[in-house]
Amino acid sequence: MPYSKSFPKGKSSYPNWEEVFLTDSEEKIEEVKSRNEKECIEDSKKIFQEKNLKPFQTDMVNIAIALFEKRASHSVYHKERKAKEKFDSSHHSV
Repeated sequence: MPYSKSFPKGKSSYPNWEEVFLTDSEEKIEEVKSRNEKECIEDSKKIFQEKNLKPFQTDMVNIAIALFEKRASHSVYHKERKAKEKFDSSHHSV
């Protein structure tokens, strides 16, 4: 299912909402800006090695989860920004 975001159209108190969809290629481009979940585990291992921490599996998993959540929020941010660009450009050209 393609990514979509709704934006208010008009300046009234009860605006109409317009849904903007990203194409598959636009969505993939925005996702590349964040790393995928498999890299989170590897990055977590690197953090432990670089900081000379004892690699307890639960700690490593917790760091991987935190990295995944942060990267997922960045992915959503980039997609929302791209949808807003599309919405703005379609209304400035009218």
